[in-house]
Amino acid sequence: MGQISQLDVSLERAIEAYDLANQRLAGIRHDLSMNTQNLVVAKRSLKHAQRQLSSRLIDLYTSDGQDSTLAVLLGSSSLDEMLSNMDAADRLSQQDAVVLKQVVTLRREIQQRQHRLKHAHAVQSQVVAERAAAKASVESQLSQRRSLLSSIRGEIARLQAQEQARQAALKQQLQAQMASQQVSSSTPLAPTIGEAPVAAAPPSHYGGVVGIAMRYLGVPYVWGGASPSGFDCSGFTMYVYAQVGVSLPHNAAAQYGMGVPVSRSDLQPGDLVFFYGLGHVGLYIGGGSFIHAPHTGDVVKISSLSGGYASAYVGARRIT
Repeated sequence: MGQISQLDVSLERAIEAYDLANQRLAGIRHDLSMNTQNLVVAKRSLKHAQRQLSSRLIDLYTSDGQDSTLAVLLGSSSLDEMLSNMDAADRLSQQDAVVLKQVVTLRREIQQRQHRLKHAHAVQSQVVAERAAAKASVESQLSQRRSLLSSIRGEIARLQAQEQARQAALKQQLQAQMASQQVSSSTPLAPTIGEAPVAAAPPSHYGGVVGIAMRYLGVPYVWGGASPSGFDCSGFTMYVYAQVGVSLPHNAAAQYGMGVPVSRSDLQPGDLVFFYGLGHVGLYIGGGSFIHAPHTGDVVKISSLSGGYASAYVGARRIT
């Protein structure tokens, strides 16, 4: 079971890296799509400018020389007419120069956009390769874990039955507390050894997410999951907070950058709690317990901040 626990930690980190790679990939695809649209517009504009220039050149070369300086001089019946004609011819020449400059500028823009597209393609390919490597790593670790699980299946079944009974009791207890509006963080928790002191955080405004999170007790863990059909750790907290209109990233380490830090002794229901070097995240529910999606083969459940999770505790954030 100790080996399985270590694999779960490694697997969770690999899955979180996979989630982050997916976010980056989505961003690159968006940029690539926008660049492609801009390139189409630039090419269309270039063709239009080229057609204008071609038409103008054809007019110049097929005219009877009416815009030439000699034609202006010989064809003018008076000094005023000659000056007027020369001014008109000069304006036409300036328009030709503007069109030519537009053609050159648009061509340069197209070349630059093509360069950016090639770079985006290269970055996207790298991200896809990273995601494939992460997936291969996850699958390899899952294979090892299944092998270990099969060797102690009977013992695990007994432990799972005990855990289910314990979870049912915890759920009943928490529901009774919520019904009587007694869910609070009044029980002080001793700071974890090595935890840096933090300034007092503002009161939590999202204690109600605990009730939302409770609806999903028993939902299976699915790596990369972020819906009631299956959650991973950061997918669970992201989904629960989304129900109250708060957007969180699908990555435990990124969620640690949200809100404000809160000390362990000041935890309130709704705070995010982090473990294993920011490789895991859960939702504090009060009374020294938190709800989370632990790992593959498990379900959304309630765990205690004491015991095994105490030594893995990193810190907490309060969403404000």
